[in-house]
Amino acid sequence: MSAPSRTGLLLSATILLLWLGSLFGLLSLPLGSLPWQLILVALLGRTLLQTGLFIVGHDAMHRVLVAEQVGLNDRLGALALGLYAALPFADCLLNHRHHHDFQATEVDPDFHGDVKDGVFAWYLAFMARYLNIAQMARLLTGWGLLALYASCFSPMGWINVLLFCTLPLLLSSVQLFVIGTYLPHRGQRAPINRATADSLDLPAWLSLIACFHFGYHREHHDFPGLAWFELPAHRARCRQEGLLRQQGVLRELATA
Repeated sequence: MSAPSRTGLLLSATILLLWLGSLFGLLSLPLGSLPWQLILVALLGRTLLQTGLFIVGHDAMHRVLVAEQVGLNDRLGALALGLYAALPFADCLLNHRHHHDFQATEVDPDFHGDVKDGVFAWYLAFMARYLNIAQMARLLTGWGLLALYASCFSPMGWINVLLFCTLPLLLSSVQLFVIGTYLPHRGQRAPINRATADSLDLPAWLSLIACFHFGYHREHHDFPGLAWFELPAHRARCRQEGLLRQQGVLRELATA
């Protein structure tokens, strides 16, 4: 097994275990005895872990999570996307291939080219392509079972489910849309019509917190075979090579 696959498995297991541990731990907490600051930190932490689940599934869709074992790769991707939002792996795989193969066209399920519509309309169209009745039924069933579990600790346990399951999923969907879809691809709408996606100019530590480096979106589209944790180093190499080429051109001009 390659080093990226080993690293990807380790990071995926860490995200999954933290997600599960925080889920059952927070559902059993008595909210009334906790300061609101701690509840806010827990909510933001759960949102980040929720996004992490999607990123694991996203790497699996590119078959880079466990590149050497496609079956294991796809099973882990299905688990991550199922826990994320009861998303079917096969449908997401097809949609994401269309996103990469037909970027910023009518066939791209993540793109909304109507320039009359703003970011909110784009978000609604984006979500409508991934939500359906069957998926919502699975989500509601899961949240209902978790509410029963939480009610063992408090009669108001359903509030814990809303705070640490439902709201993190909603916030995560906004996070993924803004950082990984709207900001990188809005320049491909008229009148700009860029040929490629943009990347957010963030330092690596902030890019990690923002969306697990999903904001390094041009690098991802140019090299979709790289795992999410490989993007910062690749971006740094590309920028260094570009700087060296620019310096070389300047030296040639100076000596001409």
